Amino acid sequence: MAVLAIARMGHPVLLAKAQAVEDVHDPEIRRLIADMQETLEQSGGVGLAAPQVHVSRRLFLYSVPQTRSEGPDDPALPVQVIINPELEPYGEETQLRMEGCLSLPGLRGEVPRYRAVRYRGLDENGQVVEGVATGFRAHVMQHEMDHLEGILYPMRMTDLSRMGFDAEMARYGE
Repeated sequence: MAVLAIARMGHPVLLAKAQAVEDVHDPEIRRLIADMQETLEQSGGVGLAAPQVHVSRRLFLYSVPQTRSEGPDDPALPVQVIINPELEPYGEETQLRMEGCLSLPGLRGEVPRYRAVRYRGLDENGQVVEGVATGFRAHVMQHEMDHLEGILYPMRMTDLSRMGFDAEMARYGE
C-alpha cells in the first residue's frame, strides 16, 4: 500500500467542497480507504479526510485514542470510516479546544466546536452508521467534516491570538 501525500494549506482540493462517493464498493474507494488508514497510522494523527490526500470525495477516518477518551460517553475507538457523512449539532453547547491539522503542520489553534453532534453515514462495507458523538469524538468528527466542506480550522477560530506554533506553545506552557 502507498502512503499518501498530505495536501498542505492552499491546495485547491482542501478549499473545495468534496464530491459524494457514488459506490462504496468501488475498488478505487476501497484502495483509498486502505491507503488513508496507513497514512493516518504513520502520521500519528487522529483523523484524515479524503481532500487531505488530494482526493475530492466525501469520506473521512477518525479514531479516539485511549488518552483522549473522555469517559463512557466518549469511549476509545480504533480507526472508524464514515462515507458520505452528515453531521448536525446535538444541542447548543459549545466548547473551545486546541486542535491541529496534518495539512497545517506545526500549528495549533483554539477552535469552538459543538460538544455533541448527531451523525449519519456509511461504513467501509456500505452499512449505515449513525448516532450521537460527544467529547473528543464529536470534536474530531467536526474537524474532519469541515475538510469535506473546504473549511480549515483557522477559518472557525474566533480569536486568532489563540493560534501558535507547537514548539512555542510547548515552550511557554500553552
